[in-house]
This record gives sequence, structure tokens and C-alpha cells, in this order.
Amino acid sequence: MRVAAVQFKATKADPERSLARLVPLVERAAPGSDLVVLPEMATTGYVFASADEIAPLAEPPDGRTFAALSPLARAHGAFVVAGFVERGAEGRLYNSALVIDRDGALVFVYRKTLLYDLDHAWATPGDSGYRTFDTGRGRFGVGICMDLNDDRFTAWVAGCGARAIAFPTNWLDQDHEVWSYWAWRLDGARVALVAANTWGEEGEVRFRGESAILDHRTLRAAAPLTGDGVLVATLPR
Repeated sequence: MRVAAVQFKATKADPERSLARLVPLVERAAPGSDLVVLPEMATTGYVFASADEIAPLAEPPDGRTFAALSPLARAHGAFVVAGFVERGAEGRLYNSALVIDRDGALVFVYRKTLLYDLDHAWATPGDSGYRTFDTGRGRFGVGICMDLNDDRFTAWVAGCGARAIAFPTNWLDQDHEVWSYWAWRLDGARVALVAANTWGEEGEVRFRGESAILDHRTLRAAAPLTGDGVLVATLPR
């Protein structure tokens, strides 16, 4: 199973410009890959003070992000998982991730279940539940950032039979590398974490970078603290 993670810093509050920069990275990551993972809220940035501030950037699942990424998934025969701000029913806003299959079809929208402090300013806790998807070379599941600190999620991962977890994230920089912590949270689950992070600063908030493909306790590919880029690795059976 060949997997890829895209480390990317969005142009804040400018989804169109972000997508114009992000699409070439996906085009680099997708050829030959079974699964490509993009960061949490990949086209908007992460730090917003209120629902009123972020609402103009929200979109339905079949909106601009799907429209830009679906042709790439279909062209390269890769699943693509991408974080976005979802506009749900009755004006609810969710921190969500699209799951686009090899044919370019939208097969699932995962909604972040355990919200981080900054999410509470605008997001509704997710109600999608967890699912796995078959790439033909191995199954994967999806979680977003803070979900990794949720014992319900890690218990599900341990029993779901997935070979990989697609992990869009905006992981904060707490002045220490994150790979050992991610591995510890998944200890006992024989899965690979395909972690696509952002980097740099949004106001006073600093993000870690260090996107990774972490296979149990083996670091198969890793990004630096800063800079956009693509990681690719092959997971043995």
C-alpha cells in the first residue's frame, strides 16, 4: 500500500488561492499512490475567532474543494482525504474531511469528533462515526488531529483492521517533536499514521510541521518543521 502526505500552509481565509497552490502538490503525491492525505482545514487556515468569521469560507461536501480534488483522484486512481470547513444542515459548521475514492466519487465525510479548544469557537462536534475504506491494497480509516487524544478513537483504530489512518491535522508546536507522542497514542494498534500537518504561524498560534508516515514505531517518511512538501512511502503487508 503506497501512501502520501502533503504538508501545506494555506493562504489564510483564501480558499481559491490555497487550492491553486495545493493542487500541484497533490499532482506530485498522487501518481502511484493508493492514498493521499491533506491537512486539516487545508484551504482556509485554522484559527478563527467565531462562527461569523469562518462561515463565509464554509462549503458543502460537493463544493470547491471536492471539485478541485475529484479529477485528480480519478486521473491517478488514488483515494484523497482532505480537511475542509463543512456547512451542514441548519447552519451548523463542522471541522470535516472529504474522502474521495479512486473514481473521483465522494464516498464519506468524516466530522471531527473530539474538538480542540480553538474549534469550540465555531465548530459543532462531529456525528459521522468512524469508517474504513478498501484501497485494494489495504484498508484505511480517518481521524482529525485532536481525535488522536480520544480513547474512543484509539480503541476503534485498534480493532478496525485498517492498515493506515489518514490523519489531517493542524498540530501545534509545543517545542518538542511529535512523532513519539503519535506513536505512543497508537501503541498496540498495528497501523500506519499518515499525518499531513500545516506549519508556521497564524497570529500567536504556531504549528509544528513534521508531517509523517509513521508505521507503528517506524518512521517511514518525515517532513521538516517548515515548508510545503510531499511525503511518500510504501507500507509492507
